Amino acid sequence: MPFVKVVKNRSYFSRYQVKYRRRREGKTDYYARRRLITQDKNKYNSPKYRLVVRFTNKELICQIIYAKIDGDYVLGQAKSSELSKYGLAAGYKNYAASYCTGLLLARRVLQKLGLADTYKGQVNVTGEDYNVEAGDDGPRPFRAYLDVGLTRTTTGNRVFAAMKGVVDGGIEVPHGVQRFVGYDKEKEELDAKKLRSALFGGPVAVYMRMLSKEDEDRYKLQFAEYIKAGITADKLESLYKGVHKKIREDPSFTKKTPKAHGDKPQKRWNAAKISLTQRKDRVRQKKESFLKQQQQQREKEEN
Repeated sequence: MPFVKVVKNRSYFSRYQVKYRRRREGKTDYYARRRLITQDKNKYNSPKYRLVVRFTNKELICQIIYAKIDGDYVLGQAKSSELSKYGLAAGYKNYAASYCTGLLLARRVLQKLGLADTYKGQVNVTGEDYNVEAGDDGPRPFRAYLDVGLTRTTTGNRVFAAMKGVVDGGIEVPHGVQRFVGYDKEKEELDAKKLRSALFGGPVAVYMRMLSKEDEDRYKLQFAEYIKAGITADKLESLYKGVHKKIREDPSFTKKTPKAHGDKPQKRWNAAKISLTQRKDRVRQKKESFLKQQQQQREKEEN
């Protein structure tokens, strides 16, 4: 077949439609978003909640979000950096930390909605699949749908650890077990022990032991924050158990107090704001200086 040059003529450009900005930037999958935010007509104005899980370079962010015509609204949020308050000093992006962040979000949102005592979730982490069931009396469980964004939904992805934490925390998220750590594709069953091990930092502990024996220098470099906090491979499981317990005791959000600068003046890279009277006084001084310069120039010319 001969080469045919595609000519983009006037008809092509007159019908061309620019894609949404966030699609051009490669940030939003609108095919998925449309299905996640579209609510049934018979549910009227009831919002459709999404469990949004995103990873940054330093931490994990979990949010419960619902969409309105004027934009998205956040009902609740939890960051893995907050886990330092609950005793976790290092490792804010691994599988176990993702589970803890999801658990923190679930308990925080349910506390806000007054459902924390009604739906406590799975207190003992066994690794078994768990689904929140509605009680005989009272309100039905809070439901959210997982929004992974542009993340590749591979088996063992940390996104599903965060979802597992939210489900165990008492929020209903429709899901299967196919993407959890420990799922066997051939047998089509979940190894609960393997999943439980991952939720308590088992693979990290195994790697710490292996690296400390094979390469001491690399171990000290890679696990510097763990060593500084006194965390060893044997202490990991008890550490995460303590974090889970503390999260359930008090999941509330506390604002950080701004750092006191003391006597040292605060740095700034722009001009300080001045009041209206100061601006008028500045203009008056400039006028007087300009008129004075003109007067001096005239006197020089006359002499």
